[in-house]
Amino acid sequence: MLFNSLAFALFFPIVVILYFLCPHKYRWILLLAASYYFYMCWRAEYALLILLSTVVDYFAAIQMSKLPEKSQRRKWLYLSLLVNLGMLFTFKYLDFFTGSVNSIFESINILYHIPAFNLLLPVGISFYTFQTLSYSVDVYNGKVKPERHFGIFALYVSFFPQLVAGPIERPDRLLPQFRKKIDFNYERIVDGLRMMFWGFFMKLVIADNAVGIVDTVYRNPANYDGLQSILATFLFAFQIFCDFAGYSIIAIGTAKVIGFDLMQNFNRPYFATSIREFWQRWHISLSTWFRDYCYIPLGGNRVVKWRWYYNLMVTFVVSGLWHGANWTFVVWGFLHGAYLIAAIIWEPFADKINKATGLSKLPRLTRVFQIFVTFILACIAWVFFRAQSVADAFTVLGNMTNVRWGQFRWNLFPRHELELKVVLFFIALLTTIHCFQEFLGWRNPLFSKHQPVRWASYVIFGLIILSFGAFTSSQFIYFRF
Repeated sequence: MLFNSLAFALFFPIVVILYFLCPHKYRWILLLAASYYFYMCWRAEYALLILLSTVVDYFAAIQMSKLPEKSQRRKWLYLSLLVNLGMLFTFKYLDFFTGSVNSIFESINILYHIPAFNLLLPVGISFYTFQTLSYSVDVYNGKVKPERHFGIFALYVSFFPQLVAGPIERPDRLLPQFRKKIDFNYERIVDGLRMMFWGFFMKLVIADNAVGIVDTVYRNPANYDGLQSILATFLFAFQIFCDFAGYSIIAIGTAKVIGFDLMQNFNRPYFATSIREFWQRWHISLSTWFRDYCYIPLGGNRVVKWRWYYNLMVTFVVSGLWHGANWTFVVWGFLHGAYLIAAIIWEPFADKINKATGLSKLPRLTRVFQIFVTFILACIAWVFFRAQSVADAFTVLGNMTNVRWGQFRWNLFPRHELELKVVLFFIALLTTIHCFQEFLGWRNPLFSKHQPVRWASYVIFGLIILSFGAFTSSQFIYFRF
Protein backbone atom coordinates (compact mmCIF):
# COMPACT_ATOMS: atom_id res chain seq x y z
CA MET A 1 0.00 0.00 0.00
CA LEU A 2 1.46 3.32 -1.10
CA PHE A 3 0.99 6.56 0.82
CA ASN A 4 -0.01 8.21 -2.46
CA SER A 5 -2.84 5.77 -3.19
CA LEU A 6 -6.60 5.66 -2.77
CA ALA A 7 -6.21 2.58 -0.58
CA PHE A 8 -4.15 4.54 1.96
CA ALA A 9 -6.62 7.46 1.80
CA LEU A 10 -9.25 5.00 3.06
CA PHE A 11 -7.00 2.96 5.37
CA PHE A 12 -5.45 5.78 7.37
CA PRO A 13 -8.62 7.63 8.54
CA ILE A 14 -10.15 4.31 9.60
CA VAL A 15 -7.05 3.44 11.64
CA VAL A 16 -6.99 6.90 13.26
CA ILE A 17 -10.69 6.79 14.22
CA LEU A 18 -10.46 3.26 15.63
CA TYR A 19 -7.23 4.15 17.44
CA PHE A 20 -8.79 6.99 19.43
CA LEU A 21 -11.96 5.02 20.09
CA CYS A 22 -9.99 2.02 21.32
CA PRO A 23 -8.99 1.75 25.03
CA HIS A 24 -5.29 2.42 25.58
CA LYS A 25 -4.42 -1.13 26.66
CA TYR A 26 -5.70 -2.58 23.36
CA ARG A 27 -4.26 0.00 20.97
CA TRP A 28 -1.09 -1.98 20.36
CA ILE A 29 -3.25 -4.80 18.95
CA LEU A 30 -4.96 -2.42 16.53
CA LEU A 31 -1.67 -0.87 15.39
CA LEU A 32 0.01 -4.26 15.01
CA ALA A 33 -2.88 -5.60 12.93
CA ALA A 34 -2.92 -2.41 10.84
CA SER A 35 0.84 -2.58 10.32
CA TYR A 36 0.80 -6.19 9.13
CA TYR A 37 -2.18 -5.49 6.87
CA PHE A 38 -0.35 -2.43 5.46
CA TYR A 39 2.69 -4.56 4.62
CA MET A 40 0.76 -7.59 3.37
CA CYS A 41 -0.97 -5.42 0.77
CA TRP A 42 2.26 -5.75 -1.27
CA ARG A 43 2.83 -9.50 -0.87
CA ALA A 44 1.30 -11.39 2.03
CA GLU A 45 3.90 -14.16 2.35
CA TYR A 46 6.73 -11.68 2.99
CA ALA A 47 5.13 -10.82 6.31
CA LEU A 48 6.59 -14.18 7.41
CA LEU A 49 10.07 -12.65 7.07
CA ILE A 50 9.19 -9.80 9.41
CA LEU A 51 7.69 -12.32 11.82
CA LEU A 52 10.82 -14.48 11.69
CA SER A 53 13.06 -11.48 12.37
CA THR A 54 10.78 -10.41 15.21
CA VAL A 55 10.67 -13.83 16.89
CA VAL A 56 14.43 -14.42 16.65
CA ASP A 57 15.40 -10.97 17.95
CA TYR A 58 12.80 -11.05 20.73
CA PHE A 59 14.04 -14.35 22.16
CA ALA A 60 17.71 -13.55 21.51
CA ALA A 61 17.36 -10.32 23.52
CA ILE A 62 15.58 -12.13 26.37
CA GLN A 63 18.38 -14.71 26.51
CA MET A 64 21.07 -12.00 26.41
CA SER A 65 19.47 -10.24 29.38
CA LYS A 66 19.92 -13.39 31.49
CA LEU A 67 23.68 -13.51 30.94
CA PRO A 68 25.99 -11.14 32.84
CA GLU A 69 29.05 -11.31 30.57
CA LYS A 70 29.30 -10.11 26.97
CA SER A 71 31.21 -13.24 26.05
CA GLN A 72 28.19 -15.29 27.12
CA ARG A 73 25.72 -13.04 25.31
CA ARG A 74 27.71 -13.10 22.07
CA LYS A 75 26.21 -16.33 20.69
CA TRP A 76 22.71 -14.85 20.86
CA LEU A 77 23.89 -11.68 19.12
CA TYR A 78 25.44 -13.85 16.41
CA LEU A 79 22.09 -15.63 15.99
CA SER A 80 20.36 -12.28 15.45
CA LEU A 81 23.04 -11.16 12.99
CA LEU A 82 22.93 -14.47 11.13
CA VAL A 83 19.16 -14.46 10.69
CA ASN A 84 18.75 -10.78 9.77
CA LEU A 85 21.81 -10.42 7.57
CA GLY A 86 21.16 -13.89 6.13
CA MET A 87 17.68 -12.85 5.00
CA LEU A 88 19.05 -9.60 3.61
CA PHE A 89 21.83 -11.39 1.72
CA THR A 90 19.54 -14.10 0.34
CA PHE A 91 16.85 -11.81 -1.02
CA LYS A 92 18.92 -8.78 -1.94
CA TYR A 93 22.50 -9.80 -2.69
CA LEU A 94 22.54 -13.48 -3.65
CA ASP A 95 22.01 -12.88 -7.37
CA PHE A 96 24.47 -9.96 -7.30
CA PHE A 97 27.07 -12.20 -5.69
CA THR A 98 26.52 -15.11 -8.08
CA GLY A 99 26.52 -12.77 -11.09
CA SER A 100 29.82 -11.23 -9.96
CA VAL A 101 31.36 -14.68 -9.47
CA ASN A 102 30.17 -15.73 -12.93
CA SER A 103 31.81 -12.62 -14.41
CA ILE A 104 35.10 -13.45 -12.69
CA PHE A 105 34.98 -17.01 -14.02
CA GLU A 106 34.28 -15.76 -17.54
CA SER A 107 37.18 -13.30 -17.38
CA ILE A 108 39.63 -16.13 -16.70
CA ASN A 109 37.97 -18.50 -19.22
CA ILE A 110 36.52 -20.94 -16.69
CA LEU A 111 33.34 -22.49 -18.05
CA TYR A 112 31.26 -22.58 -14.88
CA HIS A 113 27.93 -20.87 -14.39
CA ILE A 114 26.04 -20.38 -11.12
CA PRO A 115 22.33 -19.99 -11.91
CA ALA A 116 20.44 -16.90 -10.78
CA PHE A 117 17.66 -17.39 -8.25
CA ASN A 118 15.64 -14.29 -9.30
CA LEU A 119 14.07 -13.83 -5.87
CA LEU A 120 11.64 -10.93 -5.52
CA LEU A 121 13.06 -8.31 -3.14
CA PRO A 122 10.70 -7.84 -0.15
CA VAL A 123 9.70 -4.20 0.23
CA GLY A 124 11.58 -2.42 3.01
CA ILE A 125 13.71 -5.40 4.07
CA SER A 126 16.82 -3.22 4.47
CA PHE A 127 14.97 -0.88 6.81
CA TYR A 128 13.30 -3.31 9.20
CA THR A 129 16.33 -5.62 9.43
CA PHE A 130 18.51 -2.65 10.40
CA GLN A 131 15.93 -1.54 12.96
CA THR A 132 15.87 -4.96 14.62
CA LEU A 133 19.67 -5.25 14.45
CA SER A 134 20.05 -1.97 16.34
CA TYR A 135 17.81 -3.44 19.05
CA SER A 136 19.85 -6.64 19.33
CA VAL A 137 23.18 -4.78 19.41
CA ASP A 138 21.91 -2.28 22.02
CA VAL A 139 20.64 -5.10 24.26
CA TYR A 140 23.98 -6.91 23.84
CA ASN A 141 25.86 -3.72 24.85
CA GLY A 142 23.51 -3.11 27.78
CA LYS A 143 22.23 0.19 26.39
CA VAL A 144 18.58 -0.89 26.50
CA LYS A 145 16.64 -3.50 28.40
CA PRO A 146 14.86 -6.17 26.36
CA GLU A 147 11.18 -5.63 25.65
CA ARG A 148 9.26 -8.39 27.47
CA HIS A 149 5.94 -7.76 25.75
CA PHE A 150 6.14 -9.68 22.47
CA GLY A 151 3.26 -7.75 20.86
CA ILE A 152 4.81 -4.36 21.56
CA PHE A 153 8.18 -5.53 20.26
CA ALA A 154 6.47 -6.86 17.11
CA LEU A 155 4.89 -3.42 16.70
CA TYR A 156 8.31 -1.76 17.06
CA VAL A 157 9.58 -3.87 14.15
CA SER A 158 6.52 -3.39 11.92
CA PHE A 159 5.10 0.08 12.80
CA PHE A 160 3.41 0.97 9.52
CA PRO A 161 4.31 4.69 9.05
CA GLN A 162 8.05 3.95 8.87
CA LEU A 163 8.09 0.23 8.08
CA VAL A 164 9.08 0.20 4.43
CA ALA A 165 11.36 3.25 4.05
CA GLY A 166 12.21 4.56 7.50
CA PRO A 167 13.16 6.62 9.35
CA ILE A 168 15.14 3.81 11.00
CA GLU A 169 14.16 4.26 14.64
CA ARG A 170 16.19 3.22 17.68
CA PRO A 171 14.59 1.11 20.42
CA ASP A 172 15.19 3.65 23.19
CA ARG A 173 13.21 6.25 21.23
CA LEU A 174 10.29 4.30 19.79
CA LEU A 175 9.59 1.42 22.17
CA PRO A 176 8.65 3.61 25.20
CA GLN A 177 6.15 5.53 23.05
CA PHE A 178 3.99 2.42 22.59
CA ARG A 179 3.34 2.32 26.34
CA LYS A 180 2.51 6.01 26.66
CA LYS A 181 -1.19 6.89 26.87
CA ILE A 182 -1.99 9.25 24.01
CA ASP A 183 -5.06 11.47 24.13
CA PHE A 184 -6.80 13.10 21.20
CA ASN A 185 -5.06 16.41 20.53
CA TYR A 186 -6.40 18.65 17.79
CA GLU A 187 -3.24 20.76 17.35
CA ARG A 188 -0.98 17.71 17.12
CA ILE A 189 -3.24 16.06 14.55
CA VAL A 190 -3.34 19.23 12.44
CA ASP A 191 0.47 19.51 12.60
CA GLY A 192 0.74 15.90 11.43
CA LEU A 193 -1.67 16.47 8.55
CA ARG A 194 0.26 19.59 7.49
CA MET A 195 3.47 17.57 7.39
CA MET A 196 1.74 14.94 5.25
CA PHE A 197 0.43 17.69 2.97
CA TRP A 198 3.95 19.09 2.46
CA GLY A 199 5.34 15.61 1.83
CA PHE A 200 2.71 14.95 -0.83
CA PHE A 201 3.63 18.24 -2.54
CA MET A 202 7.29 17.21 -2.71
CA LYS A 203 6.47 13.71 -3.94
CA LEU A 204 3.60 14.29 -6.38
CA VAL A 205 4.49 17.68 -7.82
CA ILE A 206 8.29 17.61 -7.98
CA ALA A 207 9.57 14.02 -7.74
CA ASP A 208 6.93 12.38 -9.94
CA ASN A 209 7.03 15.09 -12.61
CA ALA A 210 10.80 14.61 -12.92
CA VAL A 211 10.55 10.84 -13.43
CA GLY A 212 9.82 10.86 -17.16
CA ILE A 213 12.79 13.07 -18.13
CA VAL A 214 15.26 11.32 -15.83
CA ASP A 215 14.21 7.85 -16.98
CA THR A 216 14.36 8.89 -20.64
CA VAL A 217 18.01 9.95 -20.42
CA TYR A 218 19.29 7.28 -18.05
CA ARG A 219 17.59 4.46 -19.96
CA ASN A 220 19.66 5.22 -23.08
CA PRO A 221 22.38 7.72 -22.05
CA ALA A 222 24.33 7.39 -25.32
CA ASN A 223 21.41 8.96 -27.21
CA TYR A 224 21.52 12.27 -25.35
CA ASP A 225 23.91 15.19 -25.41
CA GLY A 226 25.68 17.09 -22.64
CA LEU A 227 22.97 19.60 -21.79
CA GLN A 228 20.32 16.89 -21.65
CA SER A 229 22.53 14.73 -19.41
CA ILE A 230 23.29 17.67 -17.08
CA LEU A 231 19.62 18.62 -16.82
CA ALA A 232 18.50 15.02 -16.23
CA THR A 233 21.10 14.63 -13.45
CA PHE A 234 20.07 17.94 -11.88
CA LEU A 235 16.44 16.79 -11.95
CA PHE A 236 17.35 13.43 -10.47
CA ALA A 237 19.07 15.17 -7.55
CA PHE A 238 15.73 16.81 -6.73
CA GLN A 239 13.68 13.76 -7.70
CA ILE A 240 15.41 11.51 -5.18
CA PHE A 241 15.43 14.22 -2.52
CA CYS A 242 11.75 15.10 -2.92
CA ASP A 243 10.77 11.45 -3.25
CA PHE A 244 12.59 10.21 -0.16
CA ALA A 245 12.31 13.34 1.98
CA GLY A 246 8.65 13.51 0.93
CA TYR A 247 8.12 9.92 2.11
CA SER A 248 9.90 10.63 5.41
CA ILE A 249 7.83 13.75 6.04
CA ILE A 250 4.60 11.85 5.27
CA ALA A 251 5.72 9.04 7.59
CA ILE A 252 6.58 11.47 10.40
CA GLY A 253 3.26 13.29 9.90
CA THR A 254 1.31 10.03 9.82
CA ALA A 255 2.87 8.93 13.10
CA LYS A 256 2.33 12.38 14.62
CA VAL A 257 -1.41 12.21 13.94
CA ILE A 258 -1.69 9.19 16.24
CA GLY A 259 0.71 10.64 18.79
CA PHE A 260 4.13 9.22 17.92
CA ASP A 261 7.33 11.17 17.32
CA LEU A 262 9.68 9.86 14.64
CA MET A 263 13.13 11.33 14.13
CA GLN A 264 13.85 13.98 11.50
CA ASN A 265 15.36 12.30 8.45
CA PHE A 266 16.25 15.28 6.22
CA ASN A 267 17.35 18.82 6.97
CA ARG A 268 17.74 20.73 3.67
CA PRO A 269 20.77 18.67 2.57
CA TYR A 270 21.47 20.71 -0.57
CA PHE A 271 22.39 23.65 1.64
CA ALA A 272 25.29 21.71 3.15
CA THR A 273 28.67 23.41 2.86
CA SER A 274 30.62 20.13 2.78
CA ILE A 275 30.05 16.44 2.13
CA ARG A 276 30.45 15.82 5.86
CA GLU A 277 27.63 18.24 6.55
CA PHE A 278 25.62 16.75 3.68
CA TRP A 279 25.57 13.43 5.55
CA GLN A 280 24.50 15.21 8.71
CA ARG A 281 21.47 16.45 6.78
CA TRP A 282 20.70 13.57 4.34
CA HIS A 283 18.98 10.35 5.45
CA ILE A 284 19.95 11.15 9.03
CA SER A 285 18.57 7.92 10.50
CA LEU A 286 20.74 5.81 8.19
CA SER A 287 23.91 7.91 8.44
CA THR A 288 23.72 7.87 12.25
CA TRP A 289 23.02 4.11 12.15
CA PHE A 290 26.21 3.47 10.17
CA ARG A 291 28.11 5.88 12.43
CA ASP A 292 27.04 4.04 15.60
CA TYR A 293 27.06 0.43 14.41
CA CYS A 294 29.81 0.41 11.78
CA TYR A 295 32.13 3.44 11.86
CA ILE A 296 32.60 3.74 15.65
CA PRO A 297 33.03 -0.04 16.24
CA LEU A 298 35.77 0.03 13.56
CA GLY A 299 37.55 2.68 15.63
CA GLY A 300 36.10 5.87 14.16
CA ASN A 301 38.66 8.69 14.15
CA ARG A 302 40.34 7.56 17.38
CA VAL A 303 42.98 5.66 15.44
CA VAL A 304 46.03 6.41 13.33
CA LYS A 305 45.28 8.48 10.24
CA TRP A 306 45.46 5.71 7.62
CA ARG A 307 43.11 3.59 9.71
CA TRP A 308 40.73 6.54 10.04
CA TYR A 309 40.60 6.81 6.27
CA TYR A 310 40.04 3.05 6.03
CA ASN A 311 37.15 3.23 8.52
CA LEU A 312 35.51 6.02 6.55
CA MET A 313 35.87 4.19 3.24
CA VAL A 314 34.56 0.88 4.58
CA THR A 315 31.56 2.60 6.14
CA PHE A 316 30.63 4.42 2.95
CA VAL A 317 31.19 1.44 0.64
CA VAL A 318 28.98 -0.72 2.89
CA SER A 319 26.45 2.11 2.97
CA GLY A 320 26.49 2.20 -0.82
CA LEU A 321 25.97 -1.56 -1.01
CA TRP A 322 23.08 -1.24 1.47
CA HIS A 323 21.28 0.86 -1.13
CA GLY A 324 21.35 -1.78 -3.84
CA ALA A 325 22.92 -4.92 -5.23
CA ASN A 326 24.80 -3.26 -8.06
CA TRP A 327 28.36 -2.04 -8.55
CA THR A 328 26.95 1.43 -9.26
CA PHE A 329 25.99 1.75 -5.58
CA VAL A 330 29.42 0.54 -4.49
CA VAL A 331 31.02 3.26 -6.64
CA TRP A 332 28.56 5.81 -5.24
CA GLY A 333 29.57 4.91 -1.68
CA PHE A 334 33.25 4.88 -2.63
CA LEU A 335 32.94 8.39 -4.11
CA HIS A 336 31.42 9.78 -0.91
CA GLY A 337 34.13 8.10 1.13
CA ALA A 338 36.77 9.59 -1.18
CA TYR A 339 35.15 13.03 -0.91
CA LEU A 340 35.39 12.91 2.89
CA ILE A 341 38.98 11.70 2.93
CA ALA A 342 39.98 14.37 0.39
CA ALA A 343 38.25 17.03 2.51
CA ILE A 344 40.18 15.93 5.61
CA ILE A 345 43.48 16.09 3.73
CA TRP A 346 42.60 19.44 2.12
CA GLU A 347 41.28 21.16 5.26
CA PRO A 348 44.60 22.62 6.58
CA PHE A 349 45.48 23.92 3.10
CA ALA A 350 42.01 25.46 2.72
CA ASP A 351 42.41 27.38 5.99
CA LYS A 352 45.73 28.82 4.82
CA ILE A 353 44.30 29.82 1.43
CA ASN A 354 41.27 31.48 3.03
CA LYS A 355 43.49 33.55 5.34
CA ALA A 356 45.97 34.45 2.58
CA THR A 357 43.28 35.53 0.11
CA GLY A 358 41.02 37.22 2.62
CA LEU A 359 38.12 34.85 1.89
CA SER A 360 37.72 34.28 5.63
CA LYS A 361 36.47 37.88 5.78
CA LEU A 362 33.70 37.04 3.30
CA PRO A 363 31.82 34.27 5.11
CA ARG A 364 28.57 34.60 3.15
CA LEU A 365 30.29 34.45 -0.23
CA THR A 366 32.43 31.54 0.95
CA ARG A 367 29.36 29.71 2.19
CA VAL A 368 27.52 30.11 -1.11
CA PHE A 369 30.56 28.82 -2.98
CA GLN A 370 30.87 25.82 -0.62
CA ILE A 371 27.18 24.99 -1.04
CA PHE A 372 27.56 25.11 -4.83
CA VAL A 373 30.65 22.86 -4.83
CA THR A 374 29.04 20.36 -2.43
CA PHE A 375 25.93 20.18 -4.61
CA ILE A 376 28.04 19.54 -7.74
CA LEU A 377 29.97 16.77 -5.98
CA ALA A 378 26.72 15.19 -4.79
CA CYS A 379 25.32 15.34 -8.34
CA ILE A 380 28.41 13.62 -9.78
CA ALA A 381 27.88 10.81 -7.27
CA TRP A 382 24.14 10.70 -8.08
CA VAL A 383 25.06 9.76 -11.67
CA PHE A 384 26.33 6.39 -10.41
CA PHE A 385 23.39 6.00 -8.05
CA ARG A 386 20.88 6.41 -10.89
CA ALA A 387 22.70 4.74 -13.78
CA GLN A 388 21.83 1.16 -14.68
CA SER A 389 25.51 0.20 -14.93
CA VAL A 390 28.94 1.68 -14.26
CA ALA A 391 29.47 1.93 -18.03
CA ASP A 392 26.27 3.95 -18.40
CA ALA A 393 27.39 6.24 -15.59
CA PHE A 394 30.65 7.00 -17.36
CA THR A 395 28.69 7.62 -20.57
CA VAL A 396 26.59 10.25 -18.78
CA LEU A 397 29.66 11.86 -17.23
CA GLY A 398 31.39 11.84 -20.62
CA ASN A 399 28.39 13.56 -22.17
CA MET A 400 28.53 16.25 -19.49
CA THR A 401 32.09 17.17 -20.43
CA ASN A 402 31.07 17.66 -24.05
CA VAL A 403 28.50 20.45 -23.85
CA ARG A 404 27.91 22.24 -27.15
CA TRP A 405 26.64 25.64 -26.14
CA GLY A 406 26.36 26.68 -29.78
CA GLN A 407 23.60 24.08 -30.21
CA PHE A 408 21.65 25.25 -27.17
CA ARG A 409 17.87 25.05 -27.52
CA TRP A 410 14.99 25.53 -25.11
CA ASN A 411 13.04 22.41 -26.03
CA LEU A 412 15.61 19.87 -24.80
CA PHE A 413 12.86 17.30 -24.19
CA PRO A 414 10.00 17.89 -26.67
CA ARG A 415 7.96 14.95 -25.35
CA HIS A 416 8.24 16.19 -21.76
CA GLU A 417 8.11 19.95 -22.32
CA LEU A 418 5.21 20.54 -19.92
CA GLU A 419 6.65 18.33 -17.17
CA LEU A 420 10.01 20.10 -17.50
CA LYS A 421 8.45 23.55 -17.07
CA VAL A 422 6.37 22.36 -14.12
CA VAL A 423 9.21 20.65 -12.29
CA LEU A 424 11.72 23.48 -12.82
CA PHE A 425 9.23 26.05 -11.56
CA PHE A 426 8.44 24.10 -8.42
CA ILE A 427 12.08 23.24 -7.76
CA ALA A 428 12.67 27.01 -7.80
CA LEU A 429 9.73 27.50 -5.42
CA LEU A 430 10.96 24.78 -3.05
CA THR A 431 14.50 26.16 -3.12
CA THR A 432 13.22 29.67 -2.38
CA ILE A 433 11.26 28.42 0.63
CA HIS A 434 14.30 26.48 1.84
CA CYS A 435 16.46 29.60 1.40
CA PHE A 436 14.15 31.59 3.66
CA GLN A 437 14.23 28.77 6.21
CA GLU A 438 17.98 28.26 6.02
CA PHE A 439 19.21 31.85 6.00
CA LEU A 440 16.40 33.82 7.64
CA GLY A 441 14.89 31.23 9.96
CA TRP A 442 11.40 31.52 8.44
CA ARG A 443 8.86 28.79 8.90
CA ASN A 444 7.37 26.65 6.18
CA PRO A 445 4.32 28.66 4.99
CA LEU A 446 2.01 25.75 5.90
CA PHE A 447 3.18 26.14 9.52
CA SER A 448 3.12 29.94 9.69
CA LYS A 449 1.99 31.54 12.95
CA HIS A 450 -0.08 34.00 10.93
CA GLN A 451 -3.48 32.48 10.21
CA PRO A 452 -4.08 34.30 6.88
CA VAL A 453 -0.69 33.14 5.56
CA ARG A 454 -1.32 29.61 6.76
CA TRP A 455 -4.80 29.30 5.23
CA ALA A 456 -3.69 30.93 1.98
CA SER A 457 -0.88 28.36 1.84
CA TYR A 458 -3.38 25.52 2.33
CA VAL A 459 -5.41 26.72 -0.62
CA ILE A 460 -2.43 27.48 -2.88
CA PHE A 461 -0.59 24.23 -2.26
CA GLY A 462 -3.83 22.25 -2.43
CA LEU A 463 -4.54 23.69 -5.88
CA ILE A 464 -0.92 23.06 -6.92
CA ILE A 465 -1.15 19.38 -5.94
CA LEU A 466 -4.52 18.91 -7.66
CA SER A 467 -3.43 20.75 -10.81
CA PHE A 468 0.17 19.60 -11.23
CA GLY A 469 0.49 16.45 -9.14
CA ALA A 470 1.31 13.24 -11.01
CA PHE A 471 -1.39 10.93 -9.63
CA THR A 472 -0.06 7.69 -11.05
CA SER A 473 0.53 5.81 -7.77
CA SER A 474 4.26 6.06 -8.51
CA GLN A 475 6.28 3.92 -6.11
CA PHE A 476 8.72 5.67 -3.78
CA ILE A 477 12.34 5.22 -4.90
CA TYR A 478 13.58 3.88 -1.56
CA PHE A 479 11.00 1.06 -1.49
CA ARG A 480 13.42 -0.94 -3.65
CA PHE A 481 16.05 -0.73 -0.92
